[in-house]
Amino acid sequence: MSRILVIDDERSIRNTLKEILEYEKYSVDDAPDGIEGLKLLNANKYEVILCDIKMPRMDGLEVLDHIMKITDAPVIMISGHGTIENAVEAIKKGAYDFISKPLDLNRLLVTIRNAMERSSLIDETKNLRRKISRTYEMIGESEAIRHIKELIDKVAPTDARVLVTGESGTGKELVAHWLHELSPRSHGPFIEVNCAAIPSELIESNLFGHEKGSFTSAIKQRKGDFELATGGTIFLDEIGDMSLSAQAKVLRALQENKITRVGGEKEIPIDVRVIAATNKNIREEIENKNFREDLYHRLSVILIDVPPLSKRLDDIPLLADQFIQQFCQDIGKAKMTFTPEAIEEMKLIKWTGNIRELKNVIERLVILSNNPITRDDIRNYATPLF
Repeated sequence: MSRILVIDDERSIRNTLKEILEYEKYSVDDAPDGIEGLKLLNANKYEVILCDIKMPRMDGLEVLDHIMKITDAPVIMISGHGTIENAVEAIKKGAYDFISKPLDLNRLLVTIRNAMERSSLIDETKNLRRKISRTYEMIGESEAIRHIKELIDKVAPTDARVLVTGESGTGKELVAHWLHELSPRSHGPFIEVNCAAIPSELIESNLFGHEKGSFTSAIKQRKGDFELATGGTIFLDEIGDMSLSAQAKVLRALQENKITRVGGEKEIPIDVRVIAATNKNIREEIENKNFREDLYHRLSVILIDVPPLSKRLDDIPLLADQFIQQFCQDIGKAKMTFTPEAIEEMKLIKWTGNIRELKNVIERLVILSNNPITRDDIRNYATPLF
């Protein structure tokens, strides 16, 4: 049952609101002034708060300031001395709405329902953010991973460009996400571009956008990923697979902080942080004339090399435990564990697919094995025959 807090110095108003809202199946607490209301707010969770403006001991707008520091619950201000100035100030301070006395009960109920929906969306967003944070969590206590975490802490607050290298499946995208999440740009967009998955004839249009009619299928203007990432971060994954012509345009964008859409002439300023990643040996690609050396130097202000799983075997128990919790939770299964022998058996596997392979194996073990997971389970399911 949704809970509502009513803060008003008039007993008759509190009693009337409590009676009406409880009839509408809400749970209602009430307080005669702001100080008592804040005590209740610190002790309980409310989906919506109704607060009068003119009250003894503490003004309603002052109460609103305190509420904003305690909770994200929407606040509906009510007042018998309603003025446009009061309403504007309340909304500026973060109130969801402002309703004058005598209260229009139909409007109040509609406003409360709308506020409830907003509160629900806020909770869903928080849960989603927690899920995303879990998805991109960097797990490990090996020396190599500790070094990477320390490097990220130093580099993230800056706008320095970063080139992340490492084998496929090692978690290069996790490094990029954490560089963004710990940066001043974290509230801006994070645009991920898989350079290997986009055909060479389309990558320039994807990165820089195009004008209507610039080519056969360009039926309308399109903003490119560099524009969409303005104020945030663009992650150029597998940049070693980018065509030389696209590399030239990326180089110009990095040099001038401007781009031009395909088929356009107007220069568009951009404000993005660039993080790139590759599983290729860029030095070899430069020698083979597949990658521009000047672009390499632009991208590699900071180099972060992510080690393969074979170089961080001590992290396998932590990774395995994290993945098994995740998969058990996802499928509604009781928490499973590994025997010590099973962990040692996993350390003997070559893991050519690195963490991505380990994650897939753990999912398979959760589905097919009994609890606890044994050495025989690892031998039977971790390396199936092709």
